[in-house]
Amino acid sequence: MHHRYLALWSAVILPLPTLANELNPDLSVVLDGYYKQNATALSHREEGFGLGHTELSLSSPIDDLFEGRLTAVVEDHEGETELELEEAFLQTTGLPYNVSVRGGRFLSQVGYLNSRHLHEDDFVERPAAYRALLGSHYFDDGLRVNLLLPTPFYWQVGAEAFDGNRLSEGEEDIGVYTVNTRFGGDLSRSQSWQAGLSYLNNRQIHGSHEEEPGHDDEHGGHSHGAEYTGENLYMADLVWKWAPGGNNRQQQLTLSGEYLYVDDLDEHATSDDVHEGWYASAVYQFAPQWSAGVRYGEVDLKEAHGDHFHDQELKETDVMLAWSHSHFSTVRLQYTHQEAHGFDEADNTVMLQYVMSFGAHGAHGF
Repeated sequence: MHHRYLALWSAVILPLPTLANELNPDLSVVLDGYYKQNATALSHREEGFGLGHTELSLSSPIDDLFEGRLTAVVEDHEGETELELEEAFLQTTGLPYNVSVRGGRFLSQVGYLNSRHLHEDDFVERPAAYRALLGSHYFDDGLRVNLLLPTPFYWQVGAEAFDGNRLSEGEEDIGVYTVNTRFGGDLSRSQSWQAGLSYLNNRQIHGSHEEEPGHDDEHGGHSHGAEYTGENLYMADLVWKWAPGGNNRQQQLTLSGEYLYVDDLDEHATSDDVHEGWYASAVYQFAPQWSAGVRYGEVDLKEAHGDHFHDQELKETDVMLAWSHSHFSTVRLQYTHQEAHGFDEADNTVMLQYVMSFGAHGAHGF
């Protein structure tokens, strides 16, 4: 296996920095601000000037067996500033047979994007399917077990158990279970790939006390929870990267896509009542400090109205240009075009975003 692919996977195999002194934990801050011309459908960013996903994070080894992370997030929502504890977990570092265990509050590793922090993304917002079905990113209180298999290519399998109330409020103590696998490798010195399959079972959905989508509750219209849920969520993802000679600091092309499917929406749903969405994106870093990208996605949803559903559809095209003076600073210009059925707020918009980080900054995942 090539050294480049091993380096790209280092953030997955070793999720936290291991060089910090336990008496001096790594401290990092990510500043996310933006201007948005118009309001858009299923968006978690409001019109005008605003704060995005601003993070304050602490991480450190605890001893020779454990390490930990704490991440707090500040966001604007309807004119109010909200503080959210997004991560507070412990993880093992020395278990045999390539087993790792994580417990506390953390991002679920279903799908390709969900386990990544929002500031790692190449676009201002997650795809519409993610915003509708996962609240942009699903994190919860629970336990994770991962196993890295001893194969000549990268192959990881994992399982998670969560409280589940951040997807749907219910009465189950363990409301969400997930299983997932991801594998990948090098096609050549310049090419690498990754594929993944995920399944999420939401046991809270039957007997849930959620309001209908669009209401201003904890689980509607904001990134704290998904607006559209079901008992079973299936996800598939595929990523391909190309960099001349494996040197992704100078030039890199990334093609990625995901498919999401949700069924068993509630006690009134038939086999035809499902949520379904997908996206495909291409991002080209054509110079060390410049990148451009395009992303297209669709999501078909069923909006609950008592004992029946109304069809909703959103098609979204994003085009972006980003300038990164360094690994720690990015300014992004993005145009978003929306075509919709059942969303009155669908519109086109221009967004200008900055993402600036200082302090410790670990490697990103593949």
